Amino acid sequence: MADIFDLFKKISSGSDNSQNPPEFIIAGLGNPGDKYTFTRHNAGFLALDYISQKHNCPIKQLKFKSLCGDTVIGGHRVILMKPQTYMNHSGEAISAAASFYKIPTEKILVIVDDICQAPGRMRIRKNGSAGGHNGLKSIIEHLSSDNFPRIRIGVGEKPNKDYDLAAWVTGQIPEADREPMFKIIEASCDACSLLLDGKLDEAMGKFNGLKY
Repeated sequence: MADIFDLFKKISSGSDNSQNPPEFIIAGLGNPGDKYTFTRHNAGFLALDYISQKHNCPIKQLKFKSLCGDTVIGGHRVILMKPQTYMNHSGEAISAAASFYKIPTEKILVIVDDICQAPGRMRIRKNGSAGGHNGLKSIIEHLSSDNFPRIRIGVGEKPNKDYDLAAWVTGQIPEADREPMFKIIEASCDACSLLLDGKLDEAMGKFNGLKY
């Protein structure tokens, strides 16, 4: 009986998109290693971990210098990627996967940390410059394009202009910031679903002004 139930599920959903070629990449940026897990710079990794759990898709397969997972979200087959190249070389991994699967830049969704946004906020953009973010800079260099959407997760700005930026972004997320950050990471999963459906304006209108 299990087989007939599976057949009915496929008929009701229209098709089994897990057999189709990947249509999108969702890449969360961060640094590998346990010491970086709950640092500001790993907001992208944390978002991918949440997405993978929500869609029951482990990110464990090592390829393209990344840990990868393969799932279907809203009818779209998606490759989930956590580059293991360290932040400044994220583009090596993402460009390799995009080239292999022939995925255009506008279907590469990148999730990163943003020191210009307070914890509990996000900013969605269709494209644009790196804005000083080395991970985005690497991706732009390797893709030869900045025409990819990105979700920037707020981690808060440095306490003063003399504070070392590298020390700030690789610092642990303080207890006071964890709840709003994790809530906005949860919201980023819903934002991804809208972006996969091509609803950029709706996603920007719904989430760019959101604050936790």
